[in-house]
Amino acid sequence: MEITAKAVAALRAKTGIGMMDCKKALVEANGNEEEAIKLLREKGLAVAAKKSSRIAAEGLVSILIDPETHTAAMIEVNIETDFAAKSAVFGEFVNDLLKIILKTKPANVEELLKKEFKDGLDVEAALKDKIFTIGENINIRRFVIIENAAASYVHGKGNIGVIVKMTAFVENELFAEAAKNVCLQAAAMNPVYLDPASVPAEAVAKEKEIIETQIKNDPSNAKKPEKVIGMMVEGKLKKFYSQNCLTEQAYVKDDKLTVGQYVASVAKEFGEDFKLAEFVRFEKGEGLEKKEDNFAEEIAKLTQK
Repeated sequence: MEITAKAVAALRAKTGIGMMDCKKALVEANGNEEEAIKLLREKGLAVAAKKSSRIAAEGLVSILIDPETHTAAMIEVNIETDFAAKSAVFGEFVNDLLKIILKTKPANVEELLKKEFKDGLDVEAALKDKIFTIGENINIRRFVIIENAAASYVHGKGNIGVIVKMTAFVENELFAEAAKNVCLQAAAMNPVYLDPASVPAEAVAKEKEIIETQIKNDPSNAKKPEKVIGMMVEGKLKKFYSQNCLTEQAYVKDDKLTVGQYVASVAKEFGEDFKLAEFVRFEKGEGLEKKEDNFAEEIAKLTQK
């Protein structure tokens, strides 16, 4: 049976898969488009399995907010190359995932994979289709849902994402500006915790132990009484909080204030009572193994040396 260019183009438009793969599938399916799509999906499953061990540390961090409920969803989806991460196909897939997350509110990635995507696929099947279509391993790494989000910010076309929540939500331009400023702060200064009360007790104990060891190993502190050493430890612990806790960081637009003091000043300005309640910061690929290209080795392979 002759497979027309029009039929191949139509199948490519529906699947996003290369012309040659579409033609082969149509030949194998005797021109039946539905059967060809099934074959391509089956082939996609095999391709996805082969690519699953490949490192995917590029990708996107993206955020979507429901303007009516102020519910925000942030996701990190990883892929192998920055080039593929910038493609329209990958970006659309990430945005579709965010819409599903906002609509269905899955508890975790495993639950998300079982949710309905579109065209009769669940998310897991759609993911494998995209791996086949794009030709790179893709991993839905993590997502978060924040109710009554005050503001969000995505930096560097998907490199960093931040969502900030206050103890109250106020429909006010000053409130929105303050929340956005806090997002910018968190993106730039990378705090680990919201405030000192949020730091786990074991992390505080470990930091104190490090500080005490540093102080006692300094010969100039040898004759200082324990009370003085204790005060020095507390002073250095405050510095730890000022570096790692969002509310205690110096506010980048006015370093005479901490971020907590800045938020309090905004609340006072229009007679409201709110403070920072939560923030979430995703950085693309943080903690993931990165692929390192050995160009000398690649050249040697190409030249067979």
